Amino acid sequence: MGNDECQAPAAPVTDPFLGGWENTDLPVPLMPGAIYAAARRSAVSKRFPGERIIVPSGGLKVRSNDFDYAFRPHSAFIHLTGEEGTQAVPDSVLVFEPSQSGHSVTLFTRPRSVRAPGPKSTEFYSDRRHGEFWTGRRRTLAETADALGVETAANDDLERALGGALPTRVLRGIDQHVDALVPPAPQADAELVTFLSELRLIKDEWEIDQLRIAVDCTVAGFHDVAGEMHRATSFGRGERWIEGTFNRRARLGGNGLGFETIAAAGAHACVLHWMRNDGPVKNGDLLLDAGVEADSFYTGDITRTLPVSGHFTDTQRRVYDLVFAAQAAGVAALRPGARYREFHDAAMRVIAEGLDAWGLHPYGRTAATSQSDLYRRYTVCGSGHMLGLDCHDCASARSETYMDGLLEAGHVLTVEPGLYFQPDDLTVPEELRGIAVRIEDDFVITADGPVCLSSELPRSADGVEAWIASLR
Repeated sequence: MGNDECQAPAAPVTDPFLGGWENTDLPVPLMPGAIYAAARRSAVSKRFPGERIIVPSGGLKVRSNDFDYAFRPHSAFIHLTGEEGTQAVPDSVLVFEPSQSGHSVTLFTRPRSVRAPGPKSTEFYSDRRHGEFWTGRRRTLAETADALGVETAANDDLERALGGALPTRVLRGIDQHVDALVPPAPQADAELVTFLSELRLIKDEWEIDQLRIAVDCTVAGFHDVAGEMHRATSFGRGERWIEGTFNRRARLGGNGLGFETIAAAGAHACVLHWMRNDGPVKNGDLLLDAGVEADSFYTGDITRTLPVSGHFTDTQRRVYDLVFAAQAAGVAALRPGARYREFHDAAMRVIAEGLDAWGLHPYGRTAATSQSDLYRRYTVCGSGHMLGLDCHDCASARSETYMDGLLEAGHVLTVEPGLYFQPDDLTVPEELRGIAVRIEDDFVITADGPVCLSSELPRSADGVEAWIASLR
């Protein structure tokens, strides 16, 4: 008898993870923002009749080795789906397919991990990037359809769905797989980018409510920081105590940060986007520029310059009062029908007059200086920007609809003039060197004028000092 005949029959191979799972599919209501997203999709369909439109969410990005950064979808994808917070799924793609009535829209996305025998039966416990045991539960396709009010399909079906010779526009540079599936059409694709950006210029009522939520949470974070400044002085890297204090609020009250928190103490405040936050906090001034991103991904953006000791020095107050006056002039210029640039010009006139009175002429006399460069050495940048899903929202809009356009009801923007006297700038008196002040608030334009969304935070020097004193 041969050896083969002596062997016992092989035991059947079984997967210990398969079987024995309760059905946990959920009834999911329509998300509040989905109705507004449907109107935006209709605008896209109307603008590009007969063309296929592809808007990816983007995918995961590696932080190090097998750890990824937290996922945030592309803002255009969010705007057109109404997706929120932790429900967002990487590698999703929104496809507008032309039809006789306009477009049929399908969201291709990764469905919930299956727990039944099949090609992906091990994903839920073995896939470190997408498995439910590793990264949490995703919605089923049906749940996503109910939540967002849009047809859904598995993202494995995307390549087949994009076949055929249709004129196609793609939001490129977001998903390499999508870019490879569709030949580029540079002009058509660029027009899509512009349109999607301009579609966000006028905020609807739901978006304004979301911005209020984001700003309210941001205001709460500033209150937290003002109450913690005295503790920050005891640490070698006190800026990070300030940063952590605000960031905790952002995670408690929203999805997280709208942008990396700027906690700039002393001369670090002269660096407009100081995000290293590795310096000490001493009894000078602290510039905090921060924003909470709500679960809907809309963000606040506020700046306050705070005296760590509780009181501005005479020199600090002189700079602060000039910036405060400039901001007030900028706010006064906000109204429907005004040129967008008017609020910046108004703020800069006040800055220029103030610096001129101080005898500061970095380019010579004011009359010899072009308006665009007036005292730019000390102001560096513009005095505000549109605000929404991105902190610097609508950045791909055409100049004629944004920078050279007119303000309209529904615009949401910041007004944030600043003065920055670099610590090594020999054109200013020594007492000014290393002092920087920026004051930033968020405004929605209404038919009756601007409404300050961040009005609960004091802005004047006296108001700031009284606020800090009340928290100690």
